[in-house]
Amino acid sequence: TLGECRVLDLCAGSGCVGLAIASQAPQARVVLGEIDDSALKICRQNIRRNSLSARVMPIQMDAREKPARSLGEFQCIVSNPPYIPTGDIAGLEASVRDYEPHMALDGGADGMDFYRSIAEQWKEALTPGGRIYFEVGIGQADAVLRLMRSQGFGDLQIIKDHHKIPRVVLGTLCQEI
Repeated sequence: TLGECRVLDLCAGSGCVGLAIASQAPQARVVLGEIDDSALKICRQNIRRNSLSARVMPIQMDAREKPARSLGEFQCIVSNPPYIPTGDIAGLEASVRDYEPHMALDGGADGMDFYRSIAEQWKEALTPGGRIYFEVGIGQADAVLRLMRSQGFGDLQIIKDHHKIPRVVLGTLCQEI
C-alpha cells in the first residue's frame, strides 16, 4: 500500500495514470504535471469527473526543466513521457499519428530525451528512497534501466505488459552514504 504519500504524474497528458493511482490509493495526494494547456484542461475535467478534486491537483510544468523547489518532494514519480524517436513519427499508424499531438509522441532523436531529463533533474524532487516508474516504448527498457542506474537508482525492475513486452521500468533513489 502507498499509505500517505505524494505522487507526481509527470507528462500526465489526460491524467489517467495519476487519477488511477488516486482512485486506488485513498491516502495519496497526486500532482498531474503537464506542459500542454489543452491537456491540462482535460486533466481538470477528468479530476472533476472522478470527484478527486480534494486530492489531485493539475500543475503546468515542463519535464525537461529542473523542478521548482516550491513543488516540494514526492515519494513517487510516474511518467509515460513522449518516447517515439523523431524520425519514426511519420511511419506511425494513422490512428496514433493523426490523433495524438506530436508533442505527446516526440522523444527526440533516439526517443530518450524525456527519460534523460527526468532521471537526471527530477530525482531532486524525490524523497530519499523515492521511486520512479517509467512507461517505455518497445526496445527501450534496457537503455532506460541503464540510464536510471547511472543516475543513482537501484532496486531496478522491468515489468512486462499483457503481451509480454517490457513496458515499465522502475527504480528506487539510493540514499547517499
